[in-house]
Amino acid sequence: METTTQALSLVDEAPATESFRDAALDGLRKSQKQIPSKFLYDERGSKLFDQICELEEYYPTRTEIGIMRDNVEDMVQSIGPQARLLELGSGSSQKTRILLDHLDDLAVYVPVDISRSHLVEAAEALAEAYPHIPVQPLCADYTTSFDLPEPPQPVHRTVAYYPGSTVGNFRPEEAQRFLSRLAEAVAPNGGLLIGVDLKKDVAVMEAAYNDAAGVTAAFNKNLLRRMNRELNATFDLDRFEHESIWNEEKGCVESFLRSREAQTVTVAGHSFSFAKGERIHTEYSYKYTLEDFAELVGAAGFSVETVWTDDQSYFSVQYCTVDG
Repeated sequence: METTTQALSLVDEAPATESFRDAALDGLRKSQKQIPSKFLYDERGSKLFDQICELEEYYPTRTEIGIMRDNVEDMVQSIGPQARLLELGSGSSQKTRILLDHLDDLAVYVPVDISRSHLVEAAEALAEAYPHIPVQPLCADYTTSFDLPEPPQPVHRTVAYYPGSTVGNFRPEEAQRFLSRLAEAVAPNGGLLIGVDLKKDVAVMEAAYNDAAGVTAAFNKNLLRRMNRELNATFDLDRFEHESIWNEEKGCVESFLRSREAQTVTVAGHSFSFAKGERIHTEYSYKYTLEDFAELVGAAGFSVETVWTDDQSYFSVQYCTVDG
């Protein structure tokens, strides 16, 4: 049986390299050096993260996939017919395929990712696997405002899909602002299908970000490699080490790059001194109780309609609707 290959048209709203330069320089000038976690996801970083998702210690992916497989019919019913599915941070799209296998009447699928090459690769694979579903890849920084491409056919509602508990990478006040923009983007009559990692035993959470094989360390240190390549930086990766620890007060796992020794590094022509043990903050991974997350999305204009969890209550997938 012949299938027609889609001619994909990439909508490119990706930020220029200059924004990475500005973020790196601004962050390294702070008393607590920091670089936003979104810059971890260049092409190599995205592929390393896909490897992390396969690790034994990294429970979120397999747990979320199990929840999706067990409850996909209910999720599809919540999304409804003729919807536009807007996936934020398309990644490898493994979880998306579980949805697309059951969304027979989807109007259009719009994967959004900041990594252009990774996005195109994933979109092409999905377009080939699902020739009956229009695919409109959008290269953009979804943490900021962006314009959706005109759909190829009328849509009944827009549903944002945000898997992987990536919402945990935002501080709570940032998460609320992000979710508020998302509520405006999917209104009226829209929804949000979102993965939310739940609070649990500290040892389980910390192990997920300190795997024995060192893949998470390579993922974190790839940020230094990226600065060397794109910003003419002089980081010696061997002189930094990966660190991830649970912060009980904040309710999150925090990731850092720790300098093994006193040193000076140049980035985009600017020099930065590091004391021995000084750290660059690279990522937050906030965990929530169901009550805390309901309060967060409620403040952003959503109402939690349905919650699906695993037997151990490690993780949740939640469907939220726009208020009003």
